[in-house]
Amino acid sequence: MKVLIVGGGGREHALAWKCAQSPRVRQVFCAPGNAGTAREPKVWNVAIAAEDIPALRNFARREQIALTIIGPEGPLAAGIVDDFERAGLKCFGPHANAAILEASKAFTKDFFKRYHIPTARYAIFTTFEPAAVYIKAQLLPVVVKASGLAAGKGVVIAYTHDEALNAAQDMLAGTSFGAAGAEIVVEEFLVGEEASFIVMTDGMHVVPFASAQDHKAVNDGDQGPNTGGMGAYSPAPVIDRALHTRVIRDVIRPTLSGMAQEGRPYRGFLYAGLMVTPDGEPKVLEYNCRFGDPETQPMMMRLKSDLVGACMALLDGRGARVTLEFDSRATVGVVLASGGYPNDYCKGFPVNGLDAEMAETKVFHAGTSVKGGVIVNTGGRVLCVVGIGDSVRAAQARAYARVDQISWEGMHCRRDIGYRAVAREARVREQ
Repeated sequence: MKVLIVGGGGREHALAWKCAQSPRVRQVFCAPGNAGTAREPKVWNVAIAAEDIPALRNFARREQIALTIIGPEGPLAAGIVDDFERAGLKCFGPHANAAILEASKAFTKDFFKRYHIPTARYAIFTTFEPAAVYIKAQLLPVVVKASGLAAGKGVVIAYTHDEALNAAQDMLAGTSFGAAGAEIVVEEFLVGEEASFIVMTDGMHVVPFASAQDHKAVNDGDQGPNTGGMGAYSPAPVIDRALHTRVIRDVIRPTLSGMAQEGRPYRGFLYAGLMVTPDGEPKVLEYNCRFGDPETQPMMMRLKSDLVGACMALLDGRGARVTLEFDSRATVGVVLASGGYPNDYCKGFPVNGLDAEMAETKVFHAGTSVKGGVIVNTGGRVLCVVGIGDSVRAAQARAYARVDQISWEGMHCRRDIGYRAVAREARVREQ
């Protein structure tokens, strides 16, 4: 069979790499893909943008694609699954009316309230004056979010009221995030430890993935502005067995039930960004309707099951039979970014060290392309280097050893990905 992966980032490279390992798969196409997907066995890039739904549908028809997996959120919100299904094509992801869980933070916060799903206190605004009154009355820090899709960057954690007011004004004026900021959510700031909880579902059956933890801030120690993600590791020790059960019971199942009740049955990957408070309560920060990036890369390194087989079973009504098996070892993924990221960044520099090989590591590409036979950086987040080991500390050491073989002008990365889990491991050893 043939598989189509829509997207061109690190998440899509990892999905294409994993799908190509399925014994059922003859070819994997990546649209548009990147320089890394182009080098994978059984994987071909297709020069079609992820947002060009008619061209993707026509390509899938022509190539008789048996399964399409959507990487980024934009095509899901635009209705790619609906379009493909009308054409008789199998596409794993939510319909547009269900993808609203990610496309509108305002909808989702009100949805949480309706179905008693734990989340932060909040208020929604479309004009600045009432937002300003509300913000001035809040304890600091306070969180201001663009309600619409903002490529993972529409969140400001404000440590002063003036900072929050400026963020709200810029969003509502369209200065910061365009139409995505026409509606904003102002939330209380939650204290605790974040974790990524991802499942795949047919709307009834819940198939959990291994847990992971993302690192959003650009600098070590979670300092500096938020990014799309500077690294991730799996599993996240904060999600123990009891908390895993609780999240499925109190978050995932009420979400699926509520969406079905509202005529928005949910099928696909569902990603709950959680804050685990100091008293152990999970609160949902946001929903994504697809895999996270960079969580996908370390998670796919651990996945031993056939991802294509699992998707097809859920699409074909065989969800009760689906389980996923993961390597018991830990993985750590380190994002290598362009100089200046997450602000304006420099691109077009040759990337050195990609042909070196190191056991128990994998380099996933994101913002890369080939120019004149040379791989160059073309995005803010360029690579995600993943190491696997018997502990998070060992996986971290492998990942950074591989990182140190790679360079280009202006490259930077965090040097502490996985630090919370490494500290936990050290405390256990001392006991």
